[in-house]
Amino acid sequence: MIWQAPAKINLFLRVLSRRPDGYHEIFSLMQKISLSDELSFQHRPEGIVLHCSASDLPNVEDNLVFRAARLIFAHKNYTSGVEITLDKKIPTAAGLGGGSSDAAATLMALNELCSFGLSKNELMQLGLKLGADVPFFIFGDSAFATGIGENLTSCKNLPQLHLVLLNPRFPLSTKTVYDNLNLRLTSEKINYSMPRLSALGDVVRELHNDLEEVSLQMHPELGDLKEILLRHGALGALMSGSGPTVFGIFSDEKSACNASVAISAETSGRYLVFFARSL
Repeated sequence: MIWQAPAKINLFLRVLSRRPDGYHEIFSLMQKISLSDELSFQHRPEGIVLHCSASDLPNVEDNLVFRAARLIFAHKNYTSGVEITLDKKIPTAAGLGGGSSDAAATLMALNELCSFGLSKNELMQLGLKLGADVPFFIFGDSAFATGIGENLTSCKNLPQLHLVLLNPRFPLSTKTVYDNLNLRLTSEKINYSMPRLSALGDVVRELHNDLEEVSLQMHPELGDLKEILLRHGALGALMSGSGPTVFGIFSDEKSACNASVAISAETSGRYLVFFARSL
């Protein structure tokens, strides 16, 4: 069985408060994109075997794919095994949710492969044990996220997005970025409204990321990535999640494709450059 695990971008990300348990309350709009990892699953008599194309991932038993398989097998008291091959295309620690998406894909694929019969909500509850972003990748293609990211509301009628993503070839720890966020602790209820985003201009106007300033202070060169995208015709550019990947939104597919080719040539391999579209 082959399963795709798409990346995501945050079209906006507002960090509202820090909770006593150390987590942060957020309000975000997350969108799956066509850049994806690929996983294959095959029955085996016992045990979980994981092969991975990337060398910079954690030890096998710490990998989210392995943990997701172990979690769903334990939940269903499943005694047979699985062999999983993970072909990484999404950069790691990049603000694109690759690890969370891989975990979600593993839960959904094994639910089907092993005929567990778990509902989407049950899979999302399992996913939350692995990470706050995992439920989103089970939920749907785009969603408003609140709480620590686990409360999801479908975002309807988003326009098709044509994107170029630039990754500076270094990872950035989500924990480090949040730890450097100067956030006033508050117990007050913070009100927010979900914007209507039916036209491309609406999406561009809402682009915002509270974590971007922190990541730019740590790595000022990330500002260059935004400037490159805007210079090549992006209508707007933003860092995704805790970074360091930056994306630009273009008016159409041709503009985005042309920009990705031109930026690749101009930067001579300094950055990873991806063309992608929203799912």
